[in-house]
Amino acid sequence: MTYDITAIRAQFPALKAGTAHFDGPGGTQTPVPVIEAITDALAHPLANRGRTTSGERNAEAIVAAARQAMADLLGADPTGVVFGRSATQLAYDFSRTLATEWSPGDEIVVTRLDHDANVRPWIQAATRAGATVRWADFDPATGELTPDDISAVLSERTRLVAVTAASNLIGTRPAIPEIARRVHRAGALLYVDGVHYTAHSLVDLDRLGADFFACSAYKFLGPHLGVLAARPELLETLHPDKLLPSTNAIPERFELGTLPYEFLAGTRAAVDFLAGLDPRARGSRRERLAAAYTALEEHEDALRLRLDKGLAALDPITVLSRAADRTPTLLLTIDGRDTTDAYRYLAARGVAAPSGAFYAIETSRWLGLGDTGALRVGLAPYTSTEDVDRLLTGLSDFLSDSPPPDAAEQR
Repeated sequence: MTYDITAIRAQFPALKAGTAHFDGPGGTQTPVPVIEAITDALAHPLANRGRTTSGERNAEAIVAAARQAMADLLGADPTGVVFGRSATQLAYDFSRTLATEWSPGDEIVVTRLDHDANVRPWIQAATRAGATVRWADFDPATGELTPDDISAVLSERTRLVAVTAASNLIGTRPAIPEIARRVHRAGALLYVDGVHYTAHSLVDLDRLGADFFACSAYKFLGPHLGVLAARPELLETLHPDKLLPSTNAIPERFELGTLPYEFLAGTRAAVDFLAGLDPRARGSRRERLAAAYTALEEHEDALRLRLDKGLAALDPITVLSRAADRTPTLLLTIDGRDTTDAYRYLAARGVAAPSGAFYAIETSRWLGLGDTGALRVGLAPYTSTEDVDRLLTGLSDFLSDSPPPDAAEQR
């Protein structure tokens, strides 16, 4: 298909401000249908879920539609879809629940490649339970985290492995299906952080083999909302802390308090927007999503190649995103320059490409960047060729305009 970037961009009011956005890994811009769905939900009667009043029925319908939409997006069962405030909150909730079954001598595996939201909750839960934390390292030269790296820290005492499906800092996509097979052979559970992955790749929960898969709607054009998918039969075995009068049914037993109905409506709309990226696609929503993600990956791959070629011509810039399988997310260092200065320089010229570690603190440290990180460039469904060219021009101008180190020291 022809990816109609002009038509797609016309659906994003925020783009009218003229900024070229490469900050999608931290949160994407919002299309009109999502904004309208949120507004529509708030413009009609809403109440706690039920079957009697119109407000109750509206809330019930919104929740059911959002669960089905996320099930279609993730290849999951809607009764295994749990909503929360954020992926971080869900990781904390599930780590606390799972840790009630851990004891001294048990082992939990985390990785150097992960966002801290899939590291710290598990470390803290393991510490409280007296369990041991083991680290899986990635190769800083290639950015690769392999199944062998995970196998190296598995044992008969491993209870859970937490790993990212795609690094939010350098884009690396580990081989999750093979990792899942090895984790399960060890008798452990696999918790996958799919926040960055879901924005760029179609998720198939069964193919990945994840026991738990978490993502965030605001990373794929939706509102700020966390989502976790798991097999319903697995959720049935878990008993989180909850209020006495709240339901014990799944998945509701994991959802604390009243759900944000307007954000659920926006999440459903975001999934539908993604499913419409290929206007010629037909069939079920899942089938249309498959076609849309194929088109999206082709679009983003073409832009990434253009970006790679342009960056290669800028000698002071080093690209640290090197894995063979990765998202269109690049982490850049600039010899002799502070990437925070580049971030500010670009921002002043209408190009949003932030600098930092972006909560992937262990990844940044493992790459030798300390807690400071580097310049991150991320592509999104609305990124255009013109955006990429503006970024490359901005970086070239920054290198030309920046004073040499000795001149800076003299000031």
